Amino acid sequence: MVKRYHGSFPSFSYEFDSRYPLHSPPFVFLKAWLRLNCLFVHKCKRFHFGGHFGKHEGNSPFVRQKTMAHPSALFDLTGKVACITGASSGLGRRAAITLAAAGAKVVGVARRRDALDSLVAEVGPNAAAITADIADRAGIAKLVADISAPFGAPDIVVHAAGVNTREAADDVTDAGWDQTLALNLSAPFFISQALVPAMKAKGWGRIVNFASLQTTRAFPGGIAYGATKAGIGQLTRAMAEAWSADGITANAIGPGFFPTELTAAVFDDPDRAARNAAQTCLMRNGTLADMDGPILFLCSDASSYVTGQVLMVDGGFTAK
Repeated sequence: MVKRYHGSFPSFSYEFDSRYPLHSPPFVFLKAWLRLNCLFVHKCKRFHFGGHFGKHEGNSPFVRQKTMAHPSALFDLTGKVACITGASSGLGRRAAITLAAAGAKVVGVARRRDALDSLVAEVGPNAAAITADIADRAGIAKLVADISAPFGAPDIVVHAAGVNTREAADDVTDAGWDQTLALNLSAPFFISQALVPAMKAKGWGRIVNFASLQTTRAFPGGIAYGATKAGIGQLTRAMAEAWSADGITANAIGPGFFPTELTAAVFDDPDRAARNAAQTCLMRNGTLADMDGPILFLCSDASSYVTGQVLMVDGGFTAK
């Protein structure tokens, strides 16, 4: 008569047959295998295996990975404070509305009070407005104090303010050149520099600059503007090199053709706007809604391992 004995361990089931003595080769092998199996299970628990590697005490080759929450949590900005320059219109205003919708408290900075008041009215109590000329370098310290007053020091800064004088190379003036560099290139650096210490203290920060098609392409009448936007590309990489080790990512968005006050001259000419659209892979110009995803990505935990990059949001214009 054959007797069989059944049992189970965490990772397998087993069956003994009474016809074989416990010292026979099959059982010797089985006992050794059981010991190894149990040891492996113990080690797995010790190192938190089972779908996610973990970090053991002391020096370990294993790096702890966070258990993934719901993907929407990656884009949740609840508890964050965002400062957006150029928030009175266009892509800056859209960025403020998007980040507020994701849970952030937003501080819009621009020169036109009426436009900023309209933004605050649309967003609600989680928005504040600061009227300032960000190109005035002497006023940076006061500006940063004013920005931090409503909700605390910003975790996120979006540099959307900009100017394009559209002066041809032969007609560029000292005033036009200086104004373009001060607003488009100097202000993003010096404002960021003043905000970085608070970000370092938190171990988390997001800097988003605004690049352009002219970061890599030359357009007629854009020599001053193009110089600043090419500079933004390198400034973004240099910011990343300087500050990313402190948990602060620095990236840039390069918009294609979007209908804003800055591009009014383009969109006021239907033929010109159509020609621009035809040069994109998507065969259309951008809408403000096309910027929502990219700006939220770069301002949130979704982009935690992305820094020093220029993300072109241009419908494929620069792909051709």
